[in-house]
Amino acid sequence: MCERAGADGITAHLREDRRHIQDDDVERLATSLKTDFNLEMACTDEMLALAERLRPLEVTLVPERRQEITTEGGLDISRDPGRLAEGVRRLNAVGIRTSLFISPDLDTVTASRQLGAVAIELHTGAYSHAPADPSTLRALRDASRHGASIGLAVHAGHGLTVDNVGAVAAIPEIEELNIGHSVMSRAVFVGLVDAVRELRKAMDDARTSS
Repeated sequence: MCERAGADGITAHLREDRRHIQDDDVERLATSLKTDFNLEMACTDEMLALAERLRPLEVTLVPERRQEITTEGGLDISRDPGRLAEGVRRLNAVGIRTSLFISPDLDTVTASRQLGAVAIELHTGAYSHAPADPSTLRALRDASRHGASIGLAVHAGHGLTVDNVGAVAAIPEIEELNIGHSVMSRAVFVGLVDAVRELRKAMDDARTSS
């Protein structure tokens, strides 16, 4: 339904605690999607082995904490850079486009490229919580520009809705937005197809007018 409504791809986050989806869901998505499949996961041996077997188009490495409801921030790539670099190397070696989910910080963007990532996904949580604060949007713009300038594909997501997505979608360097919660929440009232179409229209309108 999402594909038919205009989604360019599907993102699924298989957590270690399997809170969001199950292994069977990922197996079926990997073999049935007609659009791009982005698998979000932690950089663990279990998840890396699963990705190496299923070979989705893209893997986005994200942080995970058992206490959180959903991913609350970007990766701290200074914490264990060797492990991240090895995870990126393994994924790249089997032809998977590897992205790191990070905060819109210039040094972190640079470090992501040094670790071997081909893409970054900028965490838009700060902007989503304070869209009227110009510093939150400025951080996304600066990080996007910097990422593109050093050869990274730039994606973004977290907390985006029809009401606030426009300013982010209008950033020219951002080529992909991953949005889930607001789509499913809106679908309760208008159905999944219309929820996807509303969001896609808001994104397209922002790109056209920018």
